[in-house]
Amino acid sequence: MSLLHVKDMTHYFGGLRAVYQYHLTIAPGEIHGLIGPNGAGKTTVFNLITGIHQPSEGTISLQGKSLLGLRPHQVAASGLGRTFQNMLLWRHMTVLEHVKLAHYAQIQYGLAGAFFGSRRRNAEEARIEENAYRLLDAFNITRFADQIVTFLPYGVQRRVEMARAMAIRPKILFLDEPTAGMTPEELDQMIGIIRKLHDEFKVAILLIEHRLKFVMELCQRVQTLVFGEVIAEGTPSEIKKNPAVIEAYLGKEEVA
Repeated sequence: MSLLHVKDMTHYFGGLRAVYQYHLTIAPGEIHGLIGPNGAGKTTVFNLITGIHQPSEGTISLQGKSLLGLRPHQVAASGLGRTFQNMLLWRHMTVLEHVKLAHYAQIQYGLAGAFFGSRRRNAEEARIEENAYRLLDAFNITRFADQIVTFLPYGVQRRVEMARAMAIRPKILFLDEPTAGMTPEELDQMIGIIRKLHDEFKVAILLIEHRLKFVMELCQRVQTLVFGEVIAEGTPSEIKKNPAVIEAYLGKEEVA
């Protein structure tokens, strides 16, 4: 059974067709890439699946349960975490506070437990702290735990955002241009971090990325989107050699 299944997803903004009959199937633990030129509709696909917009047509299901009509926080609670092309971090909070706060959507000790310091609350708070540090370690940012996030390098901020998205224990993680603004050295580090994340947490990943080295090294399957339509899908080696992809996105030269 597939983890995420999208069929015939179509969306219009006014009279403009942004996405047309988009399809996607992701198996548990798969790393899937979505590439395409600027304006192809990639982030719109993310926004439709995660509940920011509702598709005009089509179906979306996670583990066989429909996501249509759900709000973003309900989609997240269903097991779908995401990052954003433009990072949405809280300016005056530390790294650790970012990751701990994301856990609180799942707390179960209730308002009374919060006020009166119940044993259950103490146990959950200890669990949250332990899991937060586990995520900081996975993303190699433990040394920044007590630092205000806006004072940190851009690449570190990206990792904080990813750690926060993982705090909800998603079954699938959507990454919107995770290497944007990074140096080549930071890109190589991010490849290693995502491999570690994938191996340790067994999470499926769908990523949008312009850096083809990143996509080709990490992804098991890749889709190419042009004007809201999938023009090719296959393994990285198949995508690199596909004439339609080369012309529409990669240019006239094959990617090395």
